[in-house]
Order: sequence, then C-alpha cells, then structure tokens
Amino acid sequence: LRQRHVVRLETRPPNIEGQGAVRQRDLVINALRMRPDRIIVGEGRGQEALDMLQAMNTGHDGSMTTIHANSARDSLYRLDTMVAMANLNIPERAIRHQVASAINLIIQVSRLPDGSRRVTGISEVTGMEGEVITMQDIFLFERTGVTDEGKVTGRFYATGIRPKCSERMASSGEQLPMTMFEEVETVV
Repeated sequence: LRQRHVVRLETRPPNIEGQGAVRQRDLVINALRMRPDRIIVGEGRGQEALDMLQAMNTGHDGSMTTIHANSARDSLYRLDTMVAMANLNIPERAIRHQVASAINLIIQVSRLPDGSRRVTGISEVTGMEGEVITMQDIFLFERTGVTDEGKVTGRFYATGIRPKCSERMASSGEQLPMTMFEEVETVV
C-alpha cells in the first residue's frame, strides 16, 4: 500500500517456552484500538473472523480479507464456520446477519488447469432472505477452451446486474461507468 499512515502487523509463533505468541485475532483487536479507516487481514483462518466482521460493521468501510473457498457461496459458509470457532455461542442467524451486513463484494480468484490464476467471479452480497444470505453475480468468467499450448481461454463478462453497492460508492466519490455492468463480453 502506498497510502500514508499504514501500519503493518504480523503474527508470531510462540518461542521455545511457548510464550510470546501473537495471534491474528490479537492483531485485529489491536488494530481496532488504533481507530483505522480500513483494515486488511491477509488471510482469514479462524476466530479473528468475528472481530473482522465487527470491524466491518462499525465504520471500517473498505476493509478486506482473503478466505480460501471453492466459490463465493462457500466463502460465506467458511466465514460462518470461522466465526463459530470463537466459541461465543452466537446464534447462527445472528452470525449470518453480521456477514450479510458486513460483506459487500466477493471476488473469486481460481487456479485454472493450466496453473494460471484468474478472477472467475465478482458477486455482491445483497442481504438475507429467511436464514439464507442472498447474493448476485455481477461478473463471471466462462471457460471456452484450451489452446494448443495448454492455456485456458475464456470470456469474462458482466451479467447485466448493476450492484447495489455502486450507489454507496458513488456517494463516496467513486464514480463507476454504468456501462461496465452491461452484458458485454471480453475474451481473455
């Protein structure tokens, strides 16, 4: 990051006596004490997911993290599971409500059979319906073939759905051309 006033925090394993460990959850909690505008967690893996969600729900717009999952939908399930790892007996519906409220966009990056990584989807979390977190795909990648050299080809396309969060972005000064959400394909 090239912004001013960036603080980087890193986890640390315990020493040989089992002392001095710095867990990711501790770092998220301490980052919140610094009153940041934004928090970026390198990889959400466990209990810190709850603290991250709470940060995202309390004025830390633009916060980001990565989660290993097979799809955008699976990332929401993994997030549910990681929050449950905090052992605070929070009802499942409350966890899902926190997730639906905190997360705006999920960007899915996949490793393709040729070994390359590519953005394969951008989905928006739109809220909840009953017990289910609702989402809609904004952009998708569709494989169309493989070259003679073994390189995966495909198209990245807009689904034609304009994300609800684009209005919030516009009110923050980020103007997106609405034509970018029209169903136009790009061959990659």
